[in-house]
Amino acid sequence: MNDQERFAALRERLSRQMRIKELGEDGEKRILKTRFLVIGAGGLGSPALLYLASSGASHITVVDPDEVSENNLSRQILHDGSSIGLNKAQNAAQELLRWNPVLDIRAVPHRMADVEELRTLVREHDIVLDCSDNLATRQLANRACFIEKKPLVFAAAVKLSGQVTVFDFRDPDSPCYRCLFEEDDAANDEKASTLGVFSGLTGTIGLLQATEALKLAAGIGRPLTRRMLFVDLLNMDMHEMRYSRLKGCPCCGGTAC
Repeated sequence: MNDQERFAALRERLSRQMRIKELGEDGEKRILKTRFLVIGAGGLGSPALLYLASSGASHITVVDPDEVSENNLSRQILHDGSSIGLNKAQNAAQELLRWNPVLDIRAVPHRMADVEELRTLVREHDIVLDCSDNLATRQLANRACFIEKKPLVFAAAVKLSGQVTVFDFRDPDSPCYRCLFEEDDAANDEKASTLGVFSGLTGTIGLLQATEALKLAAGIGRPLTRRMLFVDLLNMDMHEMRYSRLKGCPCCGGTAC
């Protein structure tokens, strides 16, 4: 099935969305043609993938080496009790086809060995969403997207607070993840695995991540570039922090990448 046929099949489903003046049919067609790479099919990846697929994204690759466990089910909404023990990427791909039967989706059920392997995958896509939950994967995604000059939509969620930003490496002066976070930040890495996370938070942050990716694909609005959006669900507060490239950054300001 080609993209013209996909659009015809989805036209009625997407009709309400296409009524939005800023988006329209042209913006929806751009979303449909965009190739999305989603790293992680867990707490953030599940809602992000659902909203990409239901909003007309028709070319998605999802990467996740992990298996579904019972303690995932409170927040990883693409998976249910029958999914326990299955690979998250493969199960997510099957579930998404129920939401969008004309979806062109590929599952990568293994861990990226190094930045070169991830670069090859990034090169095949237009927009990358980092929905991972560990520092090593975030660093790999940052390096690969920086080298390949592909936009990276980053998010993180822990306890009752989360953050979202966009590193648009099509801009040669764009800051990167390393401008904000150290490469060897054990304390930051520990949070996701030991402090817990509220189910509603991952849904909220994953939705925001998908929204930023869809805006980038459609070419509309003001993306979260050079701005980190912080979401505090405990106090229902949102605020943003502006940031710029770190002088001497070992990735975007140097040669480490």
